Amino acid sequence: MTGNFEHKVDAKGRLFIPSSLRADLGEVFHVTISVEDCLTAYSNESWERFLEKVKSMPMRKQTKMRPFFSNANKCELDSQGRFLLPQKLRDRIGLVKDATIVGAGPFVQIWNSETFKRVDALETLAENLGEVMDELDF
Repeated sequence: MTGNFEHKVDAKGRLFIPSSLRADLGEVFHVTISVEDCLTAYSNESWERFLEKVKSMPMRKQTKMRPFFSNANKCELDSQGRFLLPQKLRDRIGLVKDATIVGAGPFVQIWNSETFKRVDALETLAENLGEVMDELDF
């Protein structure tokens, strides 16, 4: 999944998912917290693989995954390509109105637009991109 798209959260807390991401994300998906200051949306298939991986971990490591599951929500798109983003998750990333939806390979990220602008400005610096390419042996 690729690209980034700016949308607004409506008065009911719904957020639109662009059609180019909907095809891979699916009509039913899971949204949870992230290791970054954003939310992460996983397709149902990706979520199931994630769950299976966690089940195979020793119990002590499974327990460390609790925040991802306790903050997860199963979401369904309506006929207009929107889903309800729970208030608890919106509050977590300070999302009031302006959202940036980012295709990040195997998942989608949901950012407060101002936060994403700051992160993106740093990540797209030429020196940072060069370091990333070197690190990945490109």
